[in-house]
Amino acid sequence: MTKFSNWISKASGQFLLAFLFPILSFSQEVQSISGANSPQDDMNPVWIGNNTLLFTRAFHPENTGGATDPGDIWMTQRGSDGIWQEAVHRADLSRSGYDFALGLENVLTLLVYHQEGSAVGLYQYSKFGADWNFLRKVNLPGLDDLKGQVSGRVATGGKQIFISGIGSDSKGNEDLYFSEKVGVIDWSPPTNLGSTLNTAGQEMSPFYDISSQNLYFSSNMLPGANGKDIYISKRMGEHFDSWSKPVKWEQLSSNGSDISVTFISPTEVIWTSTQNSDGFADLLSFGEAVKLDIPTEFDLPSVSQAIPQTPQFTPAKTERSVTILPIYPLSAVGIPEIKMVDSTVEVEKAVSWFVIDAKNKVEVPFTLSWITENKSFQADVNSVVKISQLQESNVKEIKVIAKGYFPTLIPIGSLKNTEPTVVLMTKAESGSMVVLRDVNFKRGTAELEGTETIRSLTEIADFLLENPELRLRIHGHTDNAGDPSLNKALSLERASSVRTFFTEKGVQFENLRISGWGGTRPVASNSTESGRSKNRRVELEVEQ
Repeated sequence: MTKFSNWISKASGQFLLAFLFPILSFSQEVQSISGANSPQDDMNPVWIGNNTLLFTRAFHPENTGGATDPGDIWMTQRGSDGIWQEAVHRADLSRSGYDFALGLENVLTLLVYHQEGSAVGLYQYSKFGADWNFLRKVNLPGLDDLKGQVSGRVATGGKQIFISGIGSDSKGNEDLYFSEKVGVIDWSPPTNLGSTLNTAGQEMSPFYDISSQNLYFSSNMLPGANGKDIYISKRMGEHFDSWSKPVKWEQLSSNGSDISVTFISPTEVIWTSTQNSDGFADLLSFGEAVKLDIPTEFDLPSVSQAIPQTPQFTPAKTERSVTILPIYPLSAVGIPEIKMVDSTVEVEKAVSWFVIDAKNKVEVPFTLSWITENKSFQADVNSVVKISQLQESNVKEIKVIAKGYFPTLIPIGSLKNTEPTVVLMTKAESGSMVVLRDVNFKRGTAELEGTETIRSLTEIADFLLENPELRLRIHGHTDNAGDPSLNKALSLERASSVRTFFTEKGVQFENLRISGWGGTRPVASNSTESGRSKNRRVELEVEQ
């Protein structure tokens, strides 16, 4: 197994010293904000003063939603010695979905974006001592219509929000949008900032500096670009509908993907970079104080750019002259990245795979099986096959197999046809924990229910028979509704039902132990049905 090319190894769970490394396109050395970096993605930095930096950390086991949580808010602080302290999780600002801070609306009020399942919203949190307390949801009509990787920032003074996402009027992928405060908790619907700034590629993570009237954002607008670069555009009028042609900020742009600029002083800047197209996001700054070489010459857009363009929609399953290709997966690690290629290809592409170790983030060799209603067929991982072909063959699931890892079943509906399908594999080693997917019980009982349950447990049983040396503990969990003692008994009974199923398939009884925790170990909030459903689960822990 090989780590991603040029990926900088990082450690977590211990105090790290800042280290320096060169970047080819930089004239100065840059420094990893070591206290804020981990083996996961660390992005969306927001400086809130008082030597405090908030940022989003993805897929960390301490996130509210666990290792599958796409982003929680974390905090690091810079000491008097200039060293960034080890980051701490801000559970008071995080939920089980994707979260990021937009910045301070005023000195005591922080705006935070939450995306938890289909629920999307912008919320105010009020500072009280060292804690942030939930205040209320604000009204920003149309925010939940923005898809893709949503990111952005509130401008200094708290009167404007600049945000990026994929809207119905986007020029291609993520575009830049603008919203203005119109009431105490009311904001105007997001307005597309137009074709001067937005392209068929990705424009993301806008930050507007009200003093210079410069808009900083990330884009891969140049044909053939392998990653995003930092661009700057100057506001050209009294309103926010006129912008100069974007200029690339060479000082911060590398061979990787560079986004999310935040200023901690007029002469100090922090940003996110992957360094290469399949790396992990780190927070960076210059190792020593340097003069920021910010472009000052800006040109007016051409006439064709200044005139609003009518969106052109490409019919499904037709050819197009410009293809948007993923450089690496958009739904797991790294900053979502696409590449514009001048070629003519079909919109529907062959299924491709990105199979990695969930813990160490390294690629692992794998095999595949196509699963229909009642049969399983060995598949060639190099075969060219499209989702439509699998559907025509009545394939319901794909089984991903890697030696030494628990098998993973991928529903046909979860496959991607415009990007590689990401599969996180859990290695069967001491301390590993996997949640049994698609395992259901009749309501209020320990009786297994449904064909999906039987199929899922059978796959695990077959794996255990192939690895007879494994010793497991089966953990049963419930939500917190009802009597705690009854919940604990029910969770133990459900763990016992799973053990019985495995032993009936031939797994040795002495290799299986059980525990019932009731609702004492939640992985999500019990205040919502979505969270309660996550808490009602059965887990397998490898003990040996």
